[in-house]
Amino acid sequence: MVPDSMTEEFLPDDRIIVACEDTTEIATIREAGEFVRIKRQKAGLYGELLPHILRKVDENDLLTIEKNKAEEIRAVEAFKVKVQKYNLNMKLIDVHYQFDRNKLFFFYTADGRVDFRELAKDLAANFKTRIELRQIGVRDEAKRVGGIGTCGREFCCSAFLCNFKKITTQLATEQNLASNFSKLSGPCGKLKCCLSFESDHENGSQKSAEQKTPEQQA
Repeated sequence: MVPDSMTEEFLPDDRIIVACEDTTEIATIREAGEFVRIKRQKAGLYGELLPHILRKVDENDLLTIEKNKAEEIRAVEAFKVKVQKYNLNMKLIDVHYQFDRNKLFFFYTADGRVDFRELAKDLAANFKTRIELRQIGVRDEAKRVGGIGTCGREFCCSAFLCNFKKITTQLATEQNLASNFSKLSGPCGKLKCCLSFESDHENGSQKSAEQKTPEQQA
């Protein structure tokens, strides 16, 4: 969301500073203009507000970004060492330092629940900031890591999906797709999210076909 007082033009690929709850973050504009409003309307995102844009990234911000990236690299190494120290079964997926360094996030996967209280205290003492250790699933792992799907395009979850829909084999059956799960599964091992896109399209077409025109009703 762009403040009314801001006259600066924003274009796709512009890097910006946005306000997010109690912090500020770096973001990149994916799309701009009337197309965004139409797309959000079709997705039913009427009540979800866009982040409040503060400004475009300047040279000082770029320096902060580079410093944060360096700290993230250091955080990866520190995490690996301390996980061994506390003998914890955790696989680190990603590290994210908030732009204002208010909090340092560690995203990880594990087979079950992990008691990481001592690890969190150790990391907080090391980096002098708030620490959040967040366990994620395989679909969130693919979203954070990113990659190219079998279609040759960026993962949908990384590119534009905000939320994950429940994907079932019924969706494949309705579309007369072969029950070869290796071909229907994404890199995360779950059924591909795009199966729901085709289903939504077909359901919409079917509803349109069922609606009679005034001439047909006469």
